[in-house]
Amino acid sequence: MKFVGHYRITAPRLAVWEALNDTEVLKACIPGCDRIEWVDSENLEASITVNLGIMKPTFKGDLALSNVEPARAYTLSGGGRGGLLGLARGAADIELQDWGLANEACILTFEAHGEVSGSIEKLGSKLVGKSAQGVIDRFFDRFAAQIDAQAIPVDTEDTAEPEHN
Repeated sequence: MKFVGHYRITAPRLAVWEALNDTEVLKACIPGCDRIEWVDSENLEASITVNLGIMKPTFKGDLALSNVEPARAYTLSGGGRGGLLGLARGAADIELQDWGLANEACILTFEAHGEVSGSIEKLGSKLVGKSAQGVIDRFFDRFAAQIDAQAIPVDTEDTAEPEHN
């Protein structure tokens, strides 16, 4: 499964970066997140309950940050075990770019991929993909509310800087 998104967030890039690294903000934004905490400066542990319609498995696992460019970009990768249902693994490249005449907003771009194995795989990629897309959509709605901003989905051509007249 692959997911790509571009959001114009009506908050400065540095504020968005700080929120993306704040476990209290993340816990409030990730649907079903029971726990997320830093283990060290590059690793987190998390417990997330996922709604798959007929099932609600809890995945417990680790997340790691790599390719970190402070206040600009990082790769978040990890995996978790959902009990008897199997494993989920994935990674996301996240990039922030200033946007606006006074850099009052930023463009958050992400490219993510994931895979599941075990019994959960038998549910079908369509159901799992739909559930994952719902989590992404709810994350950005909640994230914007947490930082008192708006997260507006944009097409790639809408990410260009506005003209300075």
